[in-house]
Amino acid sequence: MTAAAVAAYPQECCGLILGQRELSCDRSQPEDDDRQVLDIVPVANAWEPSLLDYTDPTGKAQAGHGQRDRYWIDPAVMLAVQKSARQQQLEIIGIYHSHPDHPAVPSACDRTLAWPVYSYVILSVQLGTVADLTSWRLDPQHLFQPEPVKIIGTSANNTPFLS
Repeated sequence: MTAAAVAAYPQECCGLILGQRELSCDRSQPEDDDRQVLDIVPVANAWEPSLLDYTDPTGKAQAGHGQRDRYWIDPAVMLAVQKSARQQQLEIIGIYHSHPDHPAVPSACDRTLAWPVYSYVILSVQLGTVADLTSWRLDPQHLFQPEPVKIIGTSANNTPFLS
């Protein structure tokens, strides 16, 4: 994720987080599950200005948004990654993107487009360097709540496994 964020700077990068969920017996809601990240899939930022109408149902969107402050994952790409993940007994458990020269805090647009089943990892990239990484999940009121990130090991290519 960090390499993709630095390479995309000053644009936003994005990608999918693959892994497994574990729902404990005393937890009944998707927001209560534990998640283990097992793979990261960088994808192209497919944001384009024509998406403004879709991303702002109020019709009050301001012009001037671009890949510097917006991201979009092509639904066909997401479906292809989901199918591939299932063949490996994995699932999409989250989405990551960067915030160039902004804090690693969800924006109003991030919240509008978020789905409650995913974790949302945001990387703050300041002047081309990753300065912060946070993870968020939607609560039942559709508000982002921070979730802890714990590095529990690394893969063969030194990519951290997160939990």
